[in-house]
Amino acid sequence: MSDSLLPNEPAIRLTVFAGIFVVMALWERLAARRPQAVPRRRRWPANLGIVVIDTLLVRVAFPVAAIGVAQLAEAGGWGLLPALGLPSWAMMVLAVVALDLVIYFQHVLFHAVPTLWRLHRMHHADLEFDVTTGARFHPFEILLSMLIKLGAVAALGAPVVAVLVFEVVLNATSMFNHGNVRLPRSIDRVLRWVVVTPDMHRVHHSVLPAETNSNFGFNLPWWDRLFGTYRAQPQAGHAGMTIGIEQFRDPAELRLDRMLLQPFRRASAAAARPPADRR
Repeated sequence: MSDSLLPNEPAIRLTVFAGIFVVMALWERLAARRPQAVPRRRRWPANLGIVVIDTLLVRVAFPVAAIGVAQLAEAGGWGLLPALGLPSWAMMVLAVVALDLVIYFQHVLFHAVPTLWRLHRMHHADLEFDVTTGARFHPFEILLSMLIKLGAVAALGAPVVAVLVFEVVLNATSMFNHGNVRLPRSIDRVLRWVVVTPDMHRVHHSVLPAETNSNFGFNLPWWDRLFGTYRAQPQAGHAGMTIGIEQFRDPAELRLDRMLLQPFRRASAAAARPPADRR
């Protein structure tokens, strides 16, 4: 089965992306969690433009991507998981969970290291929070993330199917947990024990540093609870909280050219430091 995945991987990813995007966009229209002061027509062209740039860049820089590395590892018997002698289903589950843990620590690192924060802050500089925010990452951050993922896949010896499942699920949950959608509180309370919900992740996009440095998870919510970075609700409530970064509140920052140049532009000393370092 894995031999047929590599040629079909782009189509699988595109189909899931398009399907989840349409569902989330319609859900946001029908049941928005917060009113948006900055309209979609002002933000979406640049946010979706970043998606196109990131996709093309990854395809050029990493032609075989993570699934190709997984196939090489499988053929060569590399990695930790094959050495454990586990059943195939157990290897798949462990691989998906382990890769999610890697993404959690990567996210924490991108907040803690000033140089990495300069790349990652473009994601946080969006003035609203919706499905397109989930794909708004600087191309250089995407390249670094891919290198980390390739290393993790090789070190784990993750099965090809597990890597595909992880990447598709990560893409889908990123759009889901960035959605400006309303969930009944009772459902959210239960759901956030098994997956990161929009209300849980929205806290992470607060302008307040203490809230920015919480709820780092994308897929699984367990890591934030385990490592003490979980915050249940924003201080001002979801309707009253401010999204974004204090130093990048000019609507002109929503332009694609400004987004791409943001890590390299001179900003205030506070903007250049990770949120945890601001006093």
